[in-house]
Amino acid sequence: MRILVVEDEDLIAQRVKRLTQEILGNQLHHLAVCPTFESAQAYIQDHPVDVVMLDLNLNGKDGFQLLEQSVAQSFQTIILSAYPDKAIVAYEYGVLDFISKPFNKARLQKAFDRYQNQDYRSEYPVKYLAIKKKQKLRMIAIEEIAYIQGAGNHAELHLQSGTTELHDKSLQHIMKLLPSYFRRIHKSYIVNMQLVTSISNNYEITLQNGHCLPISRAQYKQLKDLLS
Repeated sequence: MRILVVEDEDLIAQRVKRLTQEILGNQLHHLAVCPTFESAQAYIQDHPVDVVMLDLNLNGKDGFQLLEQSVAQSFQTIILSAYPDKAIVAYEYGVLDFISKPFNKARLQKAFDRYQNQDYRSEYPVKYLAIKKKQKLRMIAIEEIAYIQGAGNHAELHLQSGTTELHDKSLQHIMKLLPSYFRRIHKSYIVNMQLVTSISNNYEITLQNGHCLPISRAQYKQLKDLLS
C-alpha cells in the first residue's frame, strides 16, 4: 500500500506514520507525510497513492473544501479529526473512514481492514460522488445515478438524466462507499437496484429508462430472488 498522511501537527503525523508502519509491515510500499494540502496535491501529481489520511483542519483552512477535492481523486480517503460531529457529513461526501482524535492503534487497524476488505460496505452511505471536470469539482447526488460502468481504473457514472460523467475511482473503490441498494451485478457494472424493472433468462436486467445491462452468471440467482 502507498500511504500519504496530510497532517500539520508534526507529533501527530509522526505517530500516525509509526503506527501505520507497525500495522501494515511489509504490506506498506511507501509512506509520505505532507503538512499542507497544497504540498499534498503536488505530491499526488507525481506519485501514485492508495490511501490519503487527511486532517480536516490544516492551518485553519476549510476542511470540507479540502475534503471535496480529496474524495474526487482515485485514492480512498480516511479522515483524522478532532471534530467527531463532522463525521456524518464526511461519510456523505464519500470517505472510507472517519477516525476521531485521539485514537489508538486498534482504531487505525480497523480503518486499514476496511480498505483491504473486498466486501466492506460503509454503514454510513455516501450521498454524493465528487467528480473533476475542467479543473472544477461537481458533487453528483447518489440518487441521480442509474448505473456505473467500469472504465479501466476509472468509472463512468450513467445518470438518470441520460448524461455520463467520469469518476476517478475504480468500481472496487466506489462499491465500498455506496448505499446497499447498489449492487455489483457484473465485473463491469454496478446498478441502482431501485431502478430495475425486470431480469431476463438471458442474463440481463432492464432499467426504468429501458437500458439493458449484463449480469454475471454468479449473480443471476441472487438478483432474481431479490427482485421476486
